[in-house]
Amino acid sequence: MLSRLVLIGPAAAVVLLLATPVAGLVARAAGVGGLPAALGDPAVRGAFALTVACATAATLVGALLGVPTGYLLARHDFPAKRWIEGLIELPVVIPHPVAGIAILLVCGRATPLGAVLARRGLAVVGTPLGIVTVMLFVGLPFVVTSAREGFALIDPRLEAMARTLGVGPLGAAVRVALPVAARPIAAGAVLMWARAVSEFGAIAIVSYNPQVASVLVYDRFTSYGLAGALPPAALLVGLALAVLVALRGLARPAVAR
Repeated sequence: MLSRLVLIGPAAAVVLLLATPVAGLVARAAGVGGLPAALGDPAVRGAFALTVACATAATLVGALLGVPTGYLLARHDFPAKRWIEGLIELPVVIPHPVAGIAILLVCGRATPLGAVLARRGLAVVGTPLGIVTVMLFVGLPFVVTSAREGFALIDPRLEAMARTLGVGPLGAAVRVALPVAARPIAAGAVLMWARAVSEFGAIAIVSYNPQVASVLVYDRFTSYGLAGALPPAALLVGLALAVLVALRGLARPAVAR
């Protein structure tokens, strides 16, 4: 009994610490009657649509780049591998406004790369492309890390056996390793998508307008106070919760029948 109390007490404190602010936000938003109005607000709908579209685009690009990178890190040792792994995980720990400034210094209108991209109609600052770039920067570590860990759990001898049957290295990776690692890769992709949806600091620096959902919430708060910010904030919490529930479903192993 005592051992259960030792576990239940901290768990209950964690649940209360996390659930109380979220429940209070949602209840307050419902209390002011702003949720129906927020759903009917073209600016809110546009911000959420832009957020979902950019996060999806960033996640697709992240999967195309991150899965091969994760496979490389899981299967091969090479000079500076630890440095590269540290660099990949760096966006997780640096302050997000710093990430936005770093992207601005590379892709801003006054930079050589930014000027070249702008001449080709691919301006980064103040465009959806800039939003996708930021989301890719902050979210890519989740896909790479999940793919690396998923591939590392697979016995390399399975791919070696496939190669003895005439399958090339790429074919063995795609046919053998990729299906087995699909669940952690999918979980990493969902986590990247959720991270992209929640990003604020870097996006506010690179592309304050057009506004994604997080920037809209901040803009409504600075312009109209809590009453204006609560409805879109509650909607954003609901979207994040739905994504995390989906992530838990991907992480749960299938139950044998």
